[in-house]
Amino acid sequence: MAAPRYLLSAWPWRAAAYLATGAVTGAVLLVGLVVAVVAGGVLAVVLVGLPLLFLAALAGLPVARLERHRLRMVDRERVYDPHARPSAPGLRAWLTTRLRERATWRELGHALLFAGLLWPVDALAVALGLLCPLSVVAAPLLLATAGGGRETKVLKLWTVTGWPTAFGVALAGVFLLALGGYALGVTAGARAGLTRLLIAPREDGLGDRVVELARSRARLVDAFEAERRRIERDLHDGAQQRLVALSMTLGLARLDAPPGPLADQLAKAQREAGEALAGLREIVHGIHPKVLADHGLEAAVADAADRTAVPVDVGFRLPVRLPESVEAAAYFVVREALANVDRHSGAGRAEVTGGYRDGRLHLEVRDDGRGGAAAAAGSGLTGLADRVSVLDGRISLSSPPGGPTLLRVELPCEPIDLCA
Repeated sequence: MAAPRYLLSAWPWRAAAYLATGAVTGAVLLVGLVVAVVAGGVLAVVLVGLPLLFLAALAGLPVARLERHRLRMVDRERVYDPHARPSAPGLRAWLTTRLRERATWRELGHALLFAGLLWPVDALAVALGLLCPLSVVAAPLLLATAGGGRETKVLKLWTVTGWPTAFGVALAGVFLLALGGYALGVTAGARAGLTRLLIAPREDGLGDRVVELARSRARLVDAFEAERRRIERDLHDGAQQRLVALSMTLGLARLDAPPGPLADQLAKAQREAGEALAGLREIVHGIHPKVLADHGLEAAVADAADRTAVPVDVGFRLPVRLPESVEAAAYFVVREALANVDRHSGAGRAEVTGGYRDGRLHLEVRDDGRGGAAAAAGSGLTGLADRVSVLDGRISLSSPPGGPTLLRVELPCEPIDLCA
């Protein structure tokens, strides 16, 4: 509205249309509510009126739906429907869902406020901001038609005689019409803001989007872990077994071959097959270690410590099984941290401690190395931090120059019942 071209745009007319349709809608709503309540109260003694009273209590739903459409006349921002989708088809599930929602009763309150107070304000704003200025602007037309060119009344208040006076009044009406355009814009904006607050608050839409985003991220993590397990299983049962069979076949062929170049080539091929098998086993273990799936996080952490060149003391105890996504995230944090200890820290010793308490999995990886580690320095911790944040967890790194380095991870979770 601060732009100088506001009056030349469509917005003043959109504001007027929003307020005018609001006045009509509110008047119709008032009549409908009064009829439904009175008829329902009179007929309640024979139980026929109870459905009418029930429908009156749900009147906020269609009114709010209409208002969300009307808001688009003056508000370009998307209007979200705060209602949840029923859990099952059918009228009963729909009614159960709606009656349990706060939005339903908030919309009923809006409907009552709309019928009792807001629509008269809309009508008054349209009358003062548009109809009255237009009547003043039309003074020459009124003088020519109703006044016969001699005398007429403007707004039934002022008598206009003569054409100079009529055109002067019309110019004043143009000024009043410009002021009315701004008044209509302010009123429509305030009215739309109140309506959005009552039936379509931005926080509701934002909350729904945040919840859906969190759920989609969790689904992606679960799908990612399932895919990792599938790849690990396919490699273990497919390519790895074929390499084992190839190595055995080459070994048997070498035993049957006479000493000489052929036997040497078969021996070399068997060694290369064995190296390829060892490499594939490492890849399979890195994708999703079988010990994690079979024996849980405690055994997987101990296995990761055994595979680290730097001596690692393990004080991690976990007598329960946790969700697969939590166990996988925690394991890969430990594995990446120990890999960094091996490659970058220059440490003589490391330690992994933690456990499950107060509804959270706690993990700490400490080393006595040179320190100075940073997540942004290509340590791989940025990806782990993203992985932890998907599970609503926290990860922190303390690594001053000179050491020691301490990595802490907390993941909220609940133990799972393996017998369920």
